[in-house]
Amino acid sequence: MTQGATDLLLNLVAGVALLLWGVRMVRTGMTRAFGAQLRRLLGRAMQNRFRAFAAGIGVTALLQSSTATGMIVASFAGRGLIFGPAAIAVLLGAGIGTSISAQYLSLDLHWLGPACIILGVTGFFAAEGGLPRHGGRLLIGLGLMLLALEMIINASAPMRDAPELAALLQPLERAPLLAVLIFALLTWLSHASLATVLIAASLARAGTIDGALAVALVVGANIGTAISPLVAASGQPPAARRAQLANLIARVIGTLAVLPFLHQLPGWLSVFGDDGARLVVNAHTAFNIALAAVFLPLVRPLDALTRRLLPDPPVTDLAARPRYLDKAALDTPGVALAAAARETLRMSDIVSRMLDETMTVFTRDDAKLAKAVEHSDDDVDRLHEAIKLYLTELSKHELDEGESRRYVDVLTFTTNLEHIGDIIDKNLMELAQKKIKNKLAFSSEGLAELTGIHRRVATNLQMACNLFMAGDVKLARQLLQEKASLRAAEQQAAENHYQRIREGRTETIETSAIHLDVIRDLKRINSHLTAVAYPILEQCGELTATRLRADERAARSLLPGKGNTGLA
Repeated sequence: MTQGATDLLLNLVAGVALLLWGVRMVRTGMTRAFGAQLRRLLGRAMQNRFRAFAAGIGVTALLQSSTATGMIVASFAGRGLIFGPAAIAVLLGAGIGTSISAQYLSLDLHWLGPACIILGVTGFFAAEGGLPRHGGRLLIGLGLMLLALEMIINASAPMRDAPELAALLQPLERAPLLAVLIFALLTWLSHASLATVLIAASLARAGTIDGALAVALVVGANIGTAISPLVAASGQPPAARRAQLANLIARVIGTLAVLPFLHQLPGWLSVFGDDGARLVVNAHTAFNIALAAVFLPLVRPLDALTRRLLPDPPVTDLAARPRYLDKAALDTPGVALAAAARETLRMSDIVSRMLDETMTVFTRDDAKLAKAVEHSDDDVDRLHEAIKLYLTELSKHELDEGESRRYVDVLTFTTNLEHIGDIIDKNLMELAQKKIKNKLAFSSEGLAELTGIHRRVATNLQMACNLFMAGDVKLARQLLQEKASLRAAEQQAAENHYQRIREGRTETIETSAIHLDVIRDLKRINSHLTAVAYPILEQCGELTATRLRADERAARSLLPGKGNTGLA
């Protein structure tokens, strides 16, 4: 290949890459600026198929990505927030939404690209965050898309008569099914059917491909756009994948219906404009309108078919399976952080139950319950891992200052809950098993002290969860005061325990090590809980470098006398 041909090919590939990046910037700008509102719009529109269909058109036209809409639908369906027929209707509308975007982007708007970039860069750098910055990102992406389309057109026009290109395209013109499969694969890999349709439009405008091949590429892009969300939802429950499968089935049937008429369709569509680019975007629009007209009345039979192909699994213990970690929300950090926080509360419920059952194990010597508590820690570990991986994915997106702070808060509280689960599993349950095995019993006074400290820690756990969600400064102060008060109670309990030993109480002597270790572990649990208060008070300027000494003085002031010996 000559140097000139190499340069042209390089420019063509660069134009395609820039187009994909522009589509991504438009999508991320839109989701960060209006993602929560768009999700609410979809959620409210699920009452019937026609409203869902209209919502699919509108949301996809704004997001410029039917794949993004498909992932949102999958997350809603997986959580039972949308039923199958309505979900299929949304995806049928999403195809028309991309057609609308392709229609206006295929117009001769050479002046609009530079204008969007200038306005977008100005808005992006002028704003430190929020809607203006995200709007600037959206405009930059739109400008890059328009400039990329011009690059593709300019690069592909001289290649029209190149012998290398003729040798490459000739097999595709004779084997339209191969062309369909190649473009379906490209669309799936790029996750952007709009981009691949616009590439086909640019090649057709330059005369690089003929009308029949252009239509074949369009239907291939429509299959690829149905594969992307189905693959993305592969790890989710069957309910989350059924609508995606129904959408793919509809598009494959539509493709099989179109293939015999590939050479006639360009002539039929020429009445709407004989320009190559117009032919491609009109074929894309007509294909999706035809799909909607045929399959919108058939969404219930399609849903029934996918239920047979993807049945619900047998009911099992789902405690450790995340419910709220919505991957479709990762482009909207505020929504994703709320989902992670909600999943963290689920994790806290399991930890709270473990903590409650801990004292039952000690008072009733219930070895079976002890094993159940240990098993619950496995659920806590799995949820912690899922939340951590979800937040890791979120960290790859740009977060503003408030989102970054909340990210750290969620990750820290989740980690502290996991540590509490480990303390209960590996320490407290081991002590309980030791007590059961040796048939030991606490003294009545000792059991009352342990029960009192346990009750206060359990209350602090609920307070910490409320503080984690509300971020209330007054509640944070109260939690830290409880830390100092509990430390005083722990030291008093230790002193009382030593006094009973000096009195020669048999039960106290036999259970001394277990008794003191239980108090120590409850204190450690409480320390993990109160950690949630420090960032809130620090942000308000209520913490100083001497806060630890102040805590110690506060704890000593609550003791009945000097010289009491606490636990290390």
